[in-house]
Amino acid sequence: MASNANTTIDPREAAHFGTLAAEWWDPKGSSAMLHKLNPVRLRHVRAAIDAHWGTGNRTMRPLEGKRALDVGCGAGLLTEPLARMGAQAMGIDAAPENIAAAQAHAGQMGLTIDYRATGIESLDAGAFDLVTSMEVIEHVTDPALFVRGLAKALAPGGLMILSTPNRTNLSRFAMITIGEGLGQIPKGTHDWSRFLKPEELEALLAEAGLVVTETAGLSFSPAKGFILSENQALNYLMTVVHAPKE
Repeated sequence: MASNANTTIDPREAAHFGTLAAEWWDPKGSSAMLHKLNPVRLRHVRAAIDAHWGTGNRTMRPLEGKRALDVGCGAGLLTEPLARMGAQAMGIDAAPENIAAAQAHAGQMGLTIDYRATGIESLDAGAFDLVTSMEVIEHVTDPALFVRGLAKALAPGGLMILSTPNRTNLSRFAMITIGEGLGQIPKGTHDWSRFLKPEELEALLAEAGLVVTETAGLSFSPAKGFILSENQALNYLMTVVHAPKE
């Protein structure tokens, strides 16, 4: 889908997720699947932070003194943990309803987080040591423009972590046929044709001057639920940095 007026925001996608804002923090509501995903993603994020900056896993605030940006933050399920890890955190989202819900929840938790309703390509807030964007790129109008925005926001020596569904028969069956069909995921959340294969996302990142340092699979185990694995057929996470200058 082509971009419109240099924006990556799809108004239909923003409206869809905006209608879910009130239930975002309800682990049994329409965002229940995200609540099940979040602990696994957080473990991966923390491990990547420790590996990148050499922080020990006993440190409660490994992001102390660092700026973190969560792109497509929803109501702050990942942004709040980044703030608790010591970061000066910012979260941006296309849906104003999500930003309002995020601000309200952060206030209840006593957290100071800079939330803004905007797209990454319109953000002018300087560079960030950590940039995260989880399950977002499959919803934007122009993935290449989106990635360029992420690259611009990432400070030299910074760390980026992305996650997105893979475009496979398994993801279509699990996330749309089963997930949306049985109501475990709100109907209309996903368009399978907009999912990116790892090599496609890696190519977009390379065009923006970024390099992938690790790719991990996110799969589902009937016994354990969502787990990190080598199997990338359902969903995957990428750890990204700026490419070395020649």
